[in-house]
Amino acid sequence: MKTDRFGNPSAEALPYARGAILTSTEDDFRKLQQAGRIIRRRIGENGPEAIFNFTGLEHGLPLSGEDVPFAHDELAPALYTERLRRLTLEHLGGSPDRHDVMLFNRLTAATLATHLVLVKPGAVVIGVSASHSHPSVIRAAAHVGARLVDTKGVEEFTAVMEREREVALVVLTRLAVTYEALSVEALQQIVRLAHERDILVYADEAGGARVGPAILEQPRMLELGVNLGATGLDKYGTRGPRVGLMAGEKQLVARIRARAWEFGLEARPLLYPAVIRSLEAYTPERVQALVDSTKQVAAALRALLGSRIHETPVIAELPADDILELVLERAGLSATPQAPIVPYEAAAALAMLLLRDYGILAVHFAALPPGTADFLFKFMPPDTVERFGGPAAFAQAIDASLHKLAGLVTQPEHIRQLLFG
Repeated sequence: MKTDRFGNPSAEALPYARGAILTSTEDDFRKLQQAGRIIRRRIGENGPEAIFNFTGLEHGLPLSGEDVPFAHDELAPALYTERLRRLTLEHLGGSPDRHDVMLFNRLTAATLATHLVLVKPGAVVIGVSASHSHPSVIRAAAHVGARLVDTKGVEEFTAVMEREREVALVVLTRLAVTYEALSVEALQQIVRLAHERDILVYADEAGGARVGPAILEQPRMLELGVNLGATGLDKYGTRGPRVGLMAGEKQLVARIRARAWEFGLEARPLLYPAVIRSLEAYTPERVQALVDSTKQVAAALRALLGSRIHETPVIAELPADDILELVLERAGLSATPQAPIVPYEAAAALAMLLLRDYGILAVHFAALPPGTADFLFKFMPPDTVERFGGPAAFAQAIDASLHKLAGLVTQPEHIRQLLFG
């Protein structure tokens, strides 16, 4: 069983441990309610400029005034479906004669619907990425009664493929939760090995659908030869809304579409105009600008926090284990054998302090529960960084909040009050 640096075992279907404060998804929701109260108060006092969206995500609704009359569940499909299909296939590298598209209410819904249709109870699903699959993949496999074997890289994947006989699906993640990426050679080899055994490949392309081509100079999703895949439209160069955009072989998409509508997993068609606006506005140059801005912030953070700031080719992160270790050191407790909170709770507390004191909205608040406990600095809009005061000002806010957390870390009841109000 995987444990963190403090010996805490990971919670079920999560890559981090839960503690005595944030014990469940219900507690995560209470934490989000407290964040909402802080946001409401700051906006009430100083307007929307009091919040700085540093989640790296776009959860808005990019509708134009002329679209509003047609943002309707019956009108929008009649008017926008063909345009939506064309733009999606262009975005994801598909062919109109082979591929079709489907819009889900979340990327998680696309992954779940795929498992509901393609995976039978007792079958094996193999996840493969540069580190580990997203919790949504783990939950989807468990929900349909399958056994998930998660693999890291081509060598592990190959070994598992040789061992496992009843494989129903391969879930390929180009850009992992840790923002480590598979090479194009690895991607092509994984797809080839799966198809040699007539195993379908689903690409969990959360942000990889854009980071791969725009930053890593890799092919678009369907050009990799996968059977189908989905991406989030709130991630890295697109401007929302938060929906899951699927594209793949026509017959597969048709079956998955039907099941999605049966279970209410589809996105409401009234969102079609907003999806079209988002796809039309996308450019690879926007992704490159976001990555460049993030690298400037990472340099400022490294100047204050040193090697605790980890970097990948596209993001920077402060691991949750390092957050807790750092605040314990600053509190003079580096030799403490038993930390009073777990790393995930330390990261949550840091996020809440940043929101309360600086109006910084961190990616920690963007998922329920978060897919990682680590504190991610990713795809930071240059204009928002400038409005905050620049990379150095942002790094100083992180450092000051770590100092404040050091004053709270020995008092779990104060952490509880910070997180829940």
